[in-house]
Amino acid sequence: MLSDQERTFYEELRGIVAKLRAPDGCPWDREQTHASLRPYVIEEAYEVVGVLDSGDYRRLPEELGDVLFQVLLHTQLAEETGDFDMATVLGGLSAKLVSRHPHVFGDVKLETSSEVIDQWDRLKKAERADNDSALANVPAAMPALAYAQTLLRRAEVAGFAWPNREDVLEKLHEELGELAAARTPEAAADELGDILLNVANYARYLGIDAEEALRNAGHKFRRRFTAVEAGAREQGIEMKDETREQLMERWDAAKLSEG
Repeated sequence: MLSDQERTFYEELRGIVAKLRAPDGCPWDREQTHASLRPYVIEEAYEVVGVLDSGDYRRLPEELGDVLFQVLLHTQLAEETGDFDMATVLGGLSAKLVSRHPHVFGDVKLETSSEVIDQWDRLKKAERADNDSALANVPAAMPALAYAQTLLRRAEVAGFAWPNREDVLEKLHEELGELAAARTPEAAADELGDILLNVANYARYLGIDAEEALRNAGHKFRRRFTAVEAGAREQGIEMKDETREQLMERWDAAKLSEG
């Protein structure tokens, strides 16, 4: 239940957001639309992810607050146009959480998280219209690897999937050959997309989050490159003046320094 302090802060926040959008409010906030706010929703969500990755949870309340501001601002815009209100947002979320968790709020008995996921998929399927695709409502704006894995998982739930992960690996090798045979930039881009899709699929068969794996690989590259860069700078050397062999020696040393 909400404490008196939480209720007070919530009401204060709603008032602040309404004031920002008022005729005598902030010119920038008054100009915003649902569409113009799109990049900020994405940016704020990634800042939360950045804090989670850093492990420094002291900054988490601030970043979660920024995400909440986006929710409040979008809802304020909708209330001004009569599209929906906060009661619609909160009530819809409450109803969805209860209906998607019959093992908590009903009589269903589930023991494992995999059983919960299977039930979740069945319930979502039941909510779709009979003629809706199994891939309906997968957000096309998701990061590409996460988008691919979500599409592939939904397709598998619907019965469309390779029987074994070895089949996916075989398909990946096939796609590599097709990339090597591509003769135009357009064909190469198309084949490269197929390769990345199959890599995402293979990761899914291994139980690996491809988006997270690539992000971690990026973090690793960043750490090692920064070490190489610092080493060259300490010696007064420009990396672009070094040979490939010299750079690889620095790279190997950076890898060894990580233990």
